[in-house]
Amino acid sequence: MRKIEPKLLFLTQLAHGLAVQFGSACEVVIHDLRKRDLENSIVYIENGHVTDRCIGDGPSEIVLESLSSDPGRVKAKLAYLTKTEDGRILKSSTLYIRNEKGGIDFIFSINYDITSLMAAEKEIHALIHTEESSPSQEIEEPTKITHNVNELLDMLIEQAVAKAGKPVTLMDKDDKIAVVQYLKNAGAFLITKSGDKVSSLLGISKFTLYSYMDKR
Repeated sequence: MRKIEPKLLFLTQLAHGLAVQFGSACEVVIHDLRKRDLENSIVYIENGHVTDRCIGDGPSEIVLESLSSDPGRVKAKLAYLTKTEDGRILKSSTLYIRNEKGGIDFIFSINYDITSLMAAEKEIHALIHTEESSPSQEIEEPTKITHNVNELLDMLIEQAVAKAGKPVTLMDKDDKIAVVQYLKNAGAFLITKSGDKVSSLLGISKFTLYSYMDKR
């Protein structure tokens, strides 16, 4: 039986404890960033049915952001909303587990399915609402959880094009630079062959793509 190193062993024990404490709606995921293996970053998962993921699946958007950012400036992201492919809403938290040099070795993520709780909250609000009640604040659009790097790249490209506010066929040079910069900042170009896909989408050469990436 393969021996698990102390840090990862502790994280797996913690993940199991949290999953048991909060039940089957609570998914806990550990991503191993030490090998920078984007294809198979998940090394441990509890209640994977929440997002339909398993050990060996790829990274989330936040994993790419971590790999493409200065480790010293990356901070834990707590209690934010994400969503699954089938539209269920999750309350998520992401913690960065560092090594002695300050680099990020693991990402420890908690995803709690609050879909039914939100439905209950809506029903309760309808019962207690009065004419004097202040309007509820608009909820930020949750980030979709992906299963592999291809899905993740497609999602990031979709976000970049949406941010540009026009279809690719109507984009000028500045629009295309903005798309490339968005993808660069999101860590999209860490994904193998992402440059080929983006170049083809924007109708530019690889040389032009690299020049757009170097723009400030």
